Amino acid sequence: MANKATKSGALSVLTWEQVSRLNEVLAEAVPVHGRGNFPTLEVRLKDIVARVRSRLELSGIRVKDMRLNGSTASHVLVQDVGWSYKDLDVIFRVDLPHEAEFQLIKDVVLGTLLDFLPEGVNKEKITPMTLKEAYVQKLVKVYTEQDRWSLISLSNNNGRNVELKFVDSIRRQFEFSVDSFQIVLDSVLSYYDLSKTPMSPAFHPTVVGESMYGDFGMALSHLRNKLIATKRPEEIRGGGLLKYCNLLVRDFRPTSEEEFKGLERYMCSRFFIDFPDIGEQQRKVEAYLQSHFVGEEKSKYDYLMILRRVVNESTVCLMGHERRQTLHLISLMAFRVLAEQNAIPDASSVTCYYQPAPYVRDHNFSNYYVANQNIPTWLPCN
Repeated sequence: MANKATKSGALSVLTWEQVSRLNEVLAEAVPVHGRGNFPTLEVRLKDIVARVRSRLELSGIRVKDMRLNGSTASHVLVQDVGWSYKDLDVIFRVDLPHEAEFQLIKDVVLGTLLDFLPEGVNKEKITPMTLKEAYVQKLVKVYTEQDRWSLISLSNNNGRNVELKFVDSIRRQFEFSVDSFQIVLDSVLSYYDLSKTPMSPAFHPTVVGESMYGDFGMALSHLRNKLIATKRPEEIRGGGLLKYCNLLVRDFRPTSEEEFKGLERYMCSRFFIDFPDIGEQQRKVEAYLQSHFVGEEKSKYDYLMILRRVVNESTVCLMGHERRQTLHLISLMAFRVLAEQNAIPDASSVTCYYQPAPYVRDHNFSNYYVANQNIPTWLPCN
């Protein structure tokens, strides 16, 4: 059954099959793992979202709407597209006129976690700081003229973090058309509150989805056909480079190979502007691998090789030694991935490279005979 477009091309009404998958996602119990001796919390997305909204409004913060975002929204719209959804990402649209609201939101979320502690736990001695240290993996606050939002990510050892994002304004809400979807949850949550009848093809709430890409039908077609499209990648923090390579390793392909050769240069330029230091680059790539390839260890090597190819072919903003340094870093990370999998290939099929010692270029160093020729930076072992 086709999605019904609304008057705005960015919006569409979900089909029953999509609403049914949404219901499954919201009703599934997701473990939030505690550090140390803290117990694991069993959290259903529909429960924590409803309780956080209720407590925010009791605290004076009006929630305009709540939306399922990212890869989980894509999974609801198109099943089995080649990636398993990871984070359960929910957006609360709120007003954040002052920094005081950020603290209030954090207190509300941490207080809500108390509701999910197992019976028998003495909650009176557990402080918000204790809950933060035990269950929060990531806490982000952005407060500028153009961007006002915060993120509270709850820990899951399998990479399926419950991510609650509170957004007043944000300049860029998607990287590519296939991850631009947001599904408005308010009608589903109202159904849970008001109806005791299980959902069915004949009786279920009307749910609306929106594509931040701007054209819902086109973005959905890209998702179904595993096509890569974006707009102005230079606006994306990191240029969308890491996500782009993730799509490529999952057999997505650009809508236009020629156009994307140019866009790859924008992606690489923005990535190295945002992460100029080699240490930052390493931390960013390692964190991406850790959060997006849980249970997919064999794909990490292929991903790194695609990333290396794109950086090698499309980086024009770096000095030669900086570019080689980054390529060397990616190669080392790929080799380490193989070593962790005990999958290092037979040496007879490997071309390895070594870097000449600095004194080879020093013509005052007389203990070695140096041929009168240009020596490349990297020399093949063979």
